[in-house]
Amino acid sequence: MTDAGQGVRGYQSPRRADQARETRRRILHAARDLFIEHGYARTTIVEIAKTAGVSKESVYAIFKNKPTILARAWDITIGGDDDEVVFHERPAVAQIRAEPDLARRLEMQSVFYTETSRRVSPFMMALRAAAGADHAAAEMLAEIDRQRYEGIGFMSRDAAATGQLAISEQECHDLMWATTDGVLWHRLVVEKGWSDERFAAYLATLWKAALLVGPDQ
Repeated sequence: MTDAGQGVRGYQSPRRADQARETRRRILHAARDLFIEHGYARTTIVEIAKTAGVSKESVYAIFKNKPTILARAWDITIGGDDDEVVFHERPAVAQIRAEPDLARRLEMQSVFYTETSRRVSPFMMALRAAAGADHAAAEMLAEIDRQRYEGIGFMSRDAAATGQLAISEQECHDLMWATTDGVLWHRLVVEKGWSDERFAAYLATLWKAALLVGPDQ
């Protein structure tokens, strides 16, 4: 009888699970948009709840505090969804990593990075603006850089394994990390009006010139 009762109490219907997931999704999307539009420090839990169409109590019950919302908002921003799949294992990234020709791989990666920058760069710029005065924003920015450096490590190791690098794996790692922090894309696309296609082509050219073994080597 006790086991049966515990089973009833522990049961959650698929409908309620879907509703909970949708509530969580609305909160995170609302928070992300507000962080970008108004800044992290100026965005309140009350504003997030109002924009998401839920009570502030619901926001606190799910996420506890604003720094946790910030971290989860980053997860859906970098991934493009709320699926719990490691970024470098996502299908689009796996396809890039499987390309045997490094020149072609860099072209694919530049296009993918440019597309990703459309959603990631505004979030990163908002964090940088808040980091000087807000400890949680500064910590999140440092964590994002750590994650990004770790993720690019997979790409640089794959590149080195092809035998087509003109520089060391470490130099490749550092260079790709430095050119994918969102600043270069923001400067050229947002501030100078470059198209995404032009930026992707430029980045691929830059990477190939710096990373690939030349025809006479």
